[in-house]
Amino acid sequence: MKKQIHPQWYPETKITCACGATFNTGSTKPSIEVEICSACHPFFTGAMKFVDTQGRIQKFQAKQEAAIKNKYQKKSKRIAGEKDNQPKTLKEMLGK
Repeated sequence: MKKQIHPQWYPETKITCACGATFNTGSTKPSIEVEICSACHPFFTGAMKFVDTQGRIQKFQAKQEAAIKNKYQKKSKRIAGEKDNQPKTLKEMLGK
């Protein structure tokens, strides 16, 4: 191995999770902070919960609501436009 090209090895790196769990392992960093670990991950705990750290779920739900609202607005405008163009009497219908 070449000398002085490898990072420093820390045999007792402390890993800290956002849930409060800590454990030690070896790494090239002296300490690591993680957002989720095996103690709080839904796959390992069996508990159903959303793991959303960046607001992705709220962003998706807002997009869905906007799409539904936009769909109904377009539909109501189209229906309103069709009602205005419809003939009001039989004479108007036969005249066209």
